[in-house]
Amino acid sequence: MMPYDGPNSTERTGRIIVLGSTGSIGMNTLEVVRHLRDHCGIALEVAGLAAGRQTELLARQAAEFQVDHVATVCTEALQPLQGVAHVASGPDAAMELIDSVAQPGDFVVGAIVGAAGVGPCLAALQKGCDLGLANKEALVAAGMIVMEAANKSGARVIPIDSEHSAIFQCLQAGRRREEVSGLILTASGGPFREWDTKRMRGASVEEALNHPTWSMGRKVTIDSASLMNKALELIEARWLFGMVADQLQAIIHPQSIVHSFVEFVDHSVIAQLSPPDMRLPIQYALTWPDRVSGCADRTDFSAFSDLIFEPIDHEKFPAINTALEVIAGPDSAGAIFNAANEVAVEAFLEGRIAFGSILDSIRTTLERCEPGPITTLEEIWDIDREARRITLECLASTAGT
Repeated sequence: MMPYDGPNSTERTGRIIVLGSTGSIGMNTLEVVRHLRDHCGIALEVAGLAAGRQTELLARQAAEFQVDHVATVCTEALQPLQGVAHVASGPDAAMELIDSVAQPGDFVVGAIVGAAGVGPCLAALQKGCDLGLANKEALVAAGMIVMEAANKSGARVIPIDSEHSAIFQCLQAGRRREEVSGLILTASGGPFREWDTKRMRGASVEEALNHPTWSMGRKVTIDSASLMNKALELIEARWLFGMVADQLQAIIHPQSIVHSFVEFVDHSVIAQLSPPDMRLPIQYALTWPDRVSGCADRTDFSAFSDLIFEPIDHEKFPAINTALEVIAGPDSAGAIFNAANEVAVEAFLEGRIAFGSILDSIRTTLERCEPGPITTLEEIWDIDREARRITLECLASTAGT
């Protein structure tokens, strides 16, 4: 269904580089590496680790997996890393790690949250590394550039988040993209599924962070509460699987057991089911195209005899329709959408705006920010900076509402 084995594809080296190793996805990835080593006889070499500011945890990871090359955004408090042979530090540290360590055929886990992860993911693909993609922003902001880099180098982009991994698995039931009618992503509905719109718009940070089924980082958890996470995933699916807006939809599924559906032109539908455990899609990405004994729990169907599916209330959760408008619009709209969301979520987490103002400010930014060409990463950053400036102006006028 997708060009994962083109003429330029490189055989995997058995080496892995984890970008964002101290975050939720990164730590789950290393847990899967342990499982594969201890229970499946698969010894992946961890060639590099990149993290934010948790240098003590990074140092422990480097010691456990005998990693000689690490990267951190910190420029101070580097003492915990003094036992590591090569330490890159500063805002470009992850890029330096990829430049100095990555080899064609390596597997790079792209789990740095936000726009900061786009450059390293792109650099990995340009070097011919397979990319296990957890960084939504790489495709939302720079989907065309990222996929072109993969096609040019022969590298493969293999999704790590549960919904796109589910689609990836289901698509293998077909042979050609033309056989696919549409993709349906599921959303748990988050903590506000049963709240009315007025109550949700005034929700506190603590309430928004109380996700009912998934344990994630703060930014992703806020995105899930507004269904922005699902909106971003729809844009990702557009680039990963070559779909248009009319072929993409989302539905509420509070149990988070069915992760996605693929509908084929003969009207058959194939779904992927598993417990809500990020280790499963991570393991599948690391071992694809093979399957080995899993570290995630087995699905207990006796506990889910009544699976629930509900349509999304688009007045309450406008992020989904906004994402479909972005998909149908100019390619630069994704970069604007992503930048505005990052700024607004940060403002909410800091208590500067109300929960309901997140989506309001994003839509206003999309209306005010002029689209532009995105043939290079530099052009994306130009649009990103302008979108952030406009969003900050919007938030300044709506603070506390």
